[in-house]
Amino acid sequence: MIYFVAGLAALGILLLLARAFTAVDPRALVRLIRYGVGGVLIAAGGILLFAGRWAFGLVLIAVGFSAISAGKIGPIDLGGGARSAGSVSTVRSAFLEMRLDHDTGALGGRVLRGATAGRLLDDLDEVALWRLREEVATDADSAALLEGYFDRRMPGWREHVQGDETPGAGGPADARPMTDQQAYEILGLAPGANEAEIRAAHRRLMKRVHPDQGGSTFLAAKINQAKDWLLGRHR
Repeated sequence: MIYFVAGLAALGILLLLARAFTAVDPRALVRLIRYGVGGVLIAAGGILLFAGRWAFGLVLIAVGFSAISAGKIGPIDLGGGARSAGSVSTVRSAFLEMRLDHDTGALGGRVLRGATAGRLLDDLDEVALWRLREEVATDADSAALLEGYFDRRMPGWREHVQGDETPGAGGPADARPMTDQQAYEILGLAPGANEAEIRAAHRRLMKRVHPDQGGSTFLAAKINQAKDWLLGRHR
């Protein structure tokens, strides 16, 4: 009888989680699952203690409290380890690969070509960054991406640049058609995302990079282009 009641309680919690799945923010859902699973483990451990099975009961209770307090359920580390899918957007050009964190708005990147190929932009000092800017000036997309990074790392740098005629600086994104893979990477979505997920990712990213909020005109244009491309595939 005791095990039957425990099973019903666990089933009820799982049904509540399933019902909330479509309405809860993914991060909130993970927290809900963490507390739900932790609560089930603690309850099951208590039942085992009541039944006289102290060893198994204490183990389940300990694991339940660990899940709730440490924030670890399986491979997901809520303390800052693995991120959920869709938390990072990636945009590539001839010289650069830029990554935008959806949660923090942090913009970083890696150099793909040239004297500093393979280096992270965050590891380059200002002298090296200015040299890189001269190097990528021949590619409009790379120049625009790097200037977006400059805007985040060195606000006000444009005021010290005279006669800036870098191709594509702050201009619109390349209007050439992109691939589905590129569009998903830009929006930080897994292939096959539905229309609602595409629109939600677009809204979330535009809050981070919209020019009116001090973001990058180029990145905003690329995000818009990715959204339009994928939504066109859903029509």
